[in-house]
Amino acid sequence: MSTETTLDLPETRLFIGGNWTPSATDATLPVINPATGEAIAHVSDASIEEGLAALDAACTAQDRWAATPARERADILARTYQGIINRRDDFARLIVDEMGKPWAEAQSEVDYGAGFFRWFAESAGRIHTEGQFGIEPGSNYHVAVSKRPVGPSLLITPWNFPLAMGARKIAPALAAGCTTVLKPAAQTPLTSLLLAKVLQEAGVPAGVVNVVVTGNSRDLIGAIMNDTRIRKVSFTGSTQVGRVLLAQAAQNVMNTSMELGGNAPLIVFDDADLDAAVEGAYLAKLRNGGQSCVAANRIYVQSGIADEFTQRFTARLAEVTVGNGHESRTDVGPLIDDKQRATVHNLVVDALAKGATCLTGGQILDGPGYFYQPTVLIDIPTNAAIRDEEIFGPVAAIYTFSTEEEAITEANATPYGLASYVFTKDLARALRVADAIDAGMTGVNRGLVSNPAAPFGGTKQSGLGREGGIEGLEAYQETKYTGIQL
Repeated sequence: MSTETTLDLPETRLFIGGNWTPSATDATLPVINPATGEAIAHVSDASIEEGLAALDAACTAQDRWAATPARERADILARTYQGIINRRDDFARLIVDEMGKPWAEAQSEVDYGAGFFRWFAESAGRIHTEGQFGIEPGSNYHVAVSKRPVGPSLLITPWNFPLAMGARKIAPALAAGCTTVLKPAAQTPLTSLLLAKVLQEAGVPAGVVNVVVTGNSRDLIGAIMNDTRIRKVSFTGSTQVGRVLLAQAAQNVMNTSMELGGNAPLIVFDDADLDAAVEGAYLAKLRNGGQSCVAANRIYVQSGIADEFTQRFTARLAEVTVGNGHESRTDVGPLIDDKQRATVHNLVVDALAKGATCLTGGQILDGPGYFYQPTVLIDIPTNAAIRDEEIFGPVAAIYTFSTEEEAITEANATPYGLASYVFTKDLARALRVADAIDAGMTGVNRGLVSNPAAPFGGTKQSGLGREGGIEGLEAYQETKYTGIQL
């Protein structure tokens, strides 16, 4: 059974100042279906001038949007949530078509992305009731502390979660009273453009949300970042690009949120529920075909159960069906493009050449599209690149350990610290290990940690700041103090 049906594409033009407009040069970018390698649409390719026009629109709308009552902003976010849910299948089909993930996962992403608008709609109404007012302890004047929006914000999103990444940034920005310029990944712009349409239908005023798609990200983003009117940049992507943006942000002392690369450890202790550990590791590794910053990049299994875990986990991956995301039997879709597939395969080839053992997979699949066979590697030598690099594909690297201390040492032996996972029946050990791992998030006996109500982000070179939860709202707010002499 297939879920593929004819879908009217959303607007393929730029969304600037509340208007849908083609690029002034009529330039377009192809959107490629990674399951077929064929173009499914062409979208307008924004120039630097159009990027700055989007910033102009955001700046023009900023004061009025900031002055809009928080309850009114909350109502718009609530209508956006419902609008996404009403078009759940439309969003899911676009996500499958332009990103490649299986239908069920695409639907889950829609629910997850919509959840940010619901969460921040609920949070927005409380913004002006959570300040402080009191008497300064050493004098007779009053102290008033309130929250204000940071201001116009540049939001830069990746291709792996086309709806959720934009929602996780736009929703808190709008709740806080910030206007936005969204620059989605050129590989997956259609979902963002449909989201802009839903936001417009929900009543978002002109200029509050702007969407520019471009094939010249470096120059367009650079031009916006060099403008002193932009007051925040929120980026999800590689650490390498994050460093460049942080350097640019420093020139204007800009507020930043950076959700960067990961190298997540997943630790399975001897006393773990083996069924739960295998399924948790499967979810943490294979969700989105491994194309996730929180994917389990290094699986550490205690020696007492290493053989049994590896056997069962390998069998689990060997039975996976790889195919077009619209087919109901598909468990894992394609990688986003041939470049990403080559990167993943090269890591496997390098590990095997240096002495690793492949238990299943390790092959590029024939035919159209960018499919890769789910893979399990063991006996990985210390000089293999896969030990240190983010895989971003359906390849599981399994290592063994003897003691808790060894597991913690290995888990922390990386410059990254985004997500981590621990499987054990011992609650004391779970809390002890979770506390010792230097990462922003830890899943205990579960392979999924993302939730709109929880802060998402990392330590070390995995980034700065948090998205989601109360912290996600605070990321778009400044603190205002007023001293009042009575």
